[in-house]
Amino acid sequence: MNWQEVCEHPELRNLSFKIELNRQGQLIMTPVKVYHSVFQGEIAALLKAERKDGKVLTECAVRTHQGTKIADVAWVSAETFQRIKDEVECSVAPEVCIEVLSTSNTAEEMEDKRSLYFANGAKEVWMCDRQGHLRFYVPGAEREDSLLFPDFPAAIDYDS
Repeated sequence: MNWQEVCEHPELRNLSFKIELNRQGQLIMTPVKVYHSVFQGEIAALLKAERKDGKVLTECAVRTHQGTKIADVAWVSAETFQRIKDEVECSVAPEVCIEVLSTSNTAEEMEDKRSLYFANGAKEVWMCDRQGHLRFYVPGAEREDSLLFPDFPAAIDYDS
């Protein structure tokens, strides 16, 4: 199965799960909890407030050599957006791909996703843990902050 088929399949349209494809074209479904949605929304709002020269994408499908991966939140420059805006899945990764970790994610899985996003052109990959703490990565290194969003907080407040 490819991403176009997933998007057009009538039985997959209204699932309450996040869907991705592995390299064999098999569906991977992950249920999402409330905290996950809160962090996605807060991160998206902060990205939009900090930079107006691009687009914020949620549940962003990114084509990789190991199947379609879904970044929970992404930021794409205006230039890259013009390239991908009419695609079913992003042929190149947005400049920033962000994952909100769930209880089912493993460290190995997240390392693989980071590598896949970087291999497809991402400049930064961020990981938000279940407490709202962010980790910022560039190819080959972890940073204390983001290069593209230097004022972005290192933690998201879940309760306020």
